[in-house]
Amino acid sequence: MAEAADTRGPKLDRAALLARDQADPLAALRDAFDLPADVLYLDGNSLGALPRRALAIAQRVLQDEWRGGLIRSWNDAGWFSLPRRLGDKIARLIGAEAGEVVVTDSTSVNLFKVLNAALQLRAGRKTIVSERENFPTDLYMAEGLAQMRGQGHVLHLVDAPAQLEAAISGDCAVLMLTHVNYRSGRMHDMARITGLAHEKGALVVWDLAHSAGAVPLDLNACAADFAVGCTYKYLNGGPGAPAFVFAARRWQALSEQPLSGWWGHAAPFAFDATYRPDDGIGRFLCGSAPILSMAVAEAGIDLMLEATMERVRAKSIILGETFIALVRQECAGLGLELASPADPAMRGSQVSLRHDQGYAIMQALVARGVIGDYREPGILRFGFAPSYLRHVDIWDAVAALKDVMLTHEWDQPKYRQRRAVT
Repeated sequence: MAEAADTRGPKLDRAALLARDQADPLAALRDAFDLPADVLYLDGNSLGALPRRALAIAQRVLQDEWRGGLIRSWNDAGWFSLPRRLGDKIARLIGAEAGEVVVTDSTSVNLFKVLNAALQLRAGRKTIVSERENFPTDLYMAEGLAQMRGQGHVLHLVDAPAQLEAAISGDCAVLMLTHVNYRSGRMHDMARITGLAHEKGALVVWDLAHSAGAVPLDLNACAADFAVGCTYKYLNGGPGAPAFVFAARRWQALSEQPLSGWWGHAAPFAFDATYRPDDGIGRFLCGSAPILSMAVAEAGIDLMLEATMERVRAKSIILGETFIALVRQECAGLGLELASPADPAMRGSQVSLRHDQGYAIMQALVARGVIGDYREPGILRFGFAPSYLRHVDIWDAVAALKDVMLTHEWDQPKYRQRRAVT
């Protein structure tokens, strides 16, 4: 990195990392994923890998349940109850109870629902507080909701985490934060911040997109109010897989969410002309569930339950620390700067590096089969999914990064040409 090479501890080598893989309690779980042999996949923070059992699930749903069962499968195959059943499984991963999580819609749509519910619960206040560094869609949804509600509702953004306490003023209705930052991987202290907001009378909405399946969570122990998250990153649910909503039981019957679709009705098949919301987490449902993608997502969720979050987090920390140490050891003086917290307790399951030519560097790595991704400005993101990433993959990825930097392989027009998805 830009600083001098790290000299603490013995020098790392490939043999030492192979030995770690031999002793890894999660090593056997890698075989549960269908990974290309010529790829080092360090982008689980953006899209998880394909669980092998997802293929069998897709075939079963298509052939047996859709083709064979047809419409009967809403009952006979449990399609209608799937959003709640998957929600109860995710609840076990994020420290919630059965009946507090439901799988539905996208993260953005779910965020709109819970923000509206939280604003209604704090009707005398008008301000949503968040960070300027929050994921843009979260800010867009909050901005749009504030404009739609009018009557003085505003979105207030702070420029640094240290400014949050002062921003949670008497007019703050909702504090909306992403637990693990998408650019840097910086992780908030959920319990401390939630407690601080509650002391000032505000509710908190947490975005768990980069947390669920990556770090241990205990929403109820933190007294969290609402949360949203996706299933396609560390939960390995597939591209665009449905998201989830958490609503603490104490708020469910009081929550008003504006997308009052028929699946959120207390009795959908009564076909009443007026809306009567479900009295629990079901009120956060909206339209018919996308059964194919939802059924496939169960494969990845089950694998994370088998792995256990304690083992996942322990390995995640080792992978991240190894990556940082190797970049310091092998890439010193090559212009790469650590853009993530150095303290693993403040970092999710990714490490970000900064370089002015970050986009081209990442494209050169991807061309070699070392897959991470890029975010403006100048951020190379490397995500560590402990369920399938090996320790030796870290060595090989950094070796490729070093060679790309030393040879200036990235300095080619084909790697500078921007693609639609970075």
